[in-house]
Amino acid sequence: MKKILVANRGEIAIRVMKTAKKMGIKTVAIYSQADRNAPHVKFASESVCVGEAPSNKSYLRGDKIIKIAKELEVDAIHPGYGFLSENANFAELCEQNNIIFIGPKSKSIQMMGDKLAAKDAVKNYNIPMVPGVDRAIVDPKEAVEIAHQIGFPILIKAAAGGGGKGMRIVEKAKDVEEQMKRAVSEANSAFGDGSVFLEKYITSPRHIEIQILADNFGNILHFFERECSVQRRHQKVLEEAPSSILTPKLRDEMGQAAIKVAKSCDYLGAGTVEFLLDENLNFYFLEMNTRLQVEHPVTEFITGVDLVEQQINIARNEKITLKQEDLKINGHALELRVYAEDPLNNFLPSVGKLTTYKIPVGTGIRVDDGFEEGMEIPIYYDPMLSKLITYGKTRDEAIQLMIEAIENYKIVGAMTTLPFGKFVCKHEAFRSGNFDTHFVKNYYTPEKLQKELEEVAELAALIALKIHLEEQKILKVPGV
Repeated sequence: MKKILVANRGEIAIRVMKTAKKMGIKTVAIYSQADRNAPHVKFASESVCVGEAPSNKSYLRGDKIIKIAKELEVDAIHPGYGFLSENANFAELCEQNNIIFIGPKSKSIQMMGDKLAAKDAVKNYNIPMVPGVDRAIVDPKEAVEIAHQIGFPILIKAAAGGGGKGMRIVEKAKDVEEQMKRAVSEANSAFGDGSVFLEKYITSPRHIEIQILADNFGNILHFFERECSVQRRHQKVLEEAPSSILTPKLRDEMGQAAIKVAKSCDYLGAGTVEFLLDENLNFYFLEMNTRLQVEHPVTEFITGVDLVEQQINIARNEKITLKQEDLKINGHALELRVYAEDPLNNFLPSVGKLTTYKIPVGTGIRVDDGFEEGMEIPIYYDPMLSKLITYGKTRDEAIQLMIEAIENYKIVGAMTTLPFGKFVCKHEAFRSGNFDTHFVKNYYTPEKLQKELEEVAELAALIALKIHLEEQKILKVPGV
């Protein structure tokens, strides 16, 4: 493998290219017209414009990407995450054109991309699942009957869904029909597939995921868990590894369950198996993400394994040289997704020009980003600017370092989730480990964050005044 095209943009494109460069592999960047001056374009060995700014005219154009790959004699394509990373048709297109897709086979993507098909695949492996129905429901009256059987509250979910889209929590029978219509409509808009299914809503869940790697030789390893319970709108904002709540026994049980899920779909490469954990520490299979996750760096920190390097090696048909017993958890890592969003205004996107953009540096701090000072934030894509990752020997150390790193991250020109990240890290519920996916609903309000920001500003003003007065004393000449 001498040349890889990275079918993505921003921080993940640079992240993949850094490992490829380390391995002596040339890289090709694709970019939309909006990204022509983006750092990932400059970082690559070669770069080609793939189309206009909207993603459906550029980064989602699998046919164009394959054409570019063939013209530049590319050996493999790494899809990153998002865009075409979980598109079975694109993976199949790569296979048909003798280009290595750095990820699973198209049939595995297809199977795990449909939540109903995924449930069907794993049910023979004795993996715990949330009570519910494993088929599409179209009749609201039938939905009400099922809801009474499994008990309220229930969750209506899009079969082809992800990212919280096509998902509705229903507390009462009278609301089932209306919420079902909304879920179907949203699922149709987001995924072109209105199929929904029902399952019991776990009222105080924690969102725990297990990183796995599988090669062509029957080896499947798990790389422990990531805690992803701090979310807004069902989407993750802050993740950590390991979880503060898992016992060694539970960790092993969940790891073995994740390996079985990978076996059920004949998996290849890096993937993540997601579970819900209830207040009694019972875990339930949720879904499998057939790609590299946004939050993979926390796993890299605690295991010392470069997951992108492993992906490339597996794609080159190499055996995983590690053994499960070789893997140990070392220290603790946190990741904050730095979104260009306004946490004081319901996390609405906040685009603008980055007039100041200075990242924190230091031991145990990693910033994966795709922006630089002076750049405009495009309106066409996900508003994530970067990922801020901190690592410490203990959880407390990693949290404290995250707070300091946030304070040293200077961004002017857009509102970001940095103050929200600091709010989470300072909150007693998070620090104690006693929280679930309702953290934002239970503890966060814009008013609380505003108050905290005002207190910080007031303290900074007092410190500045004290320094000024001290300087005035020094400047005064005695006897004058």
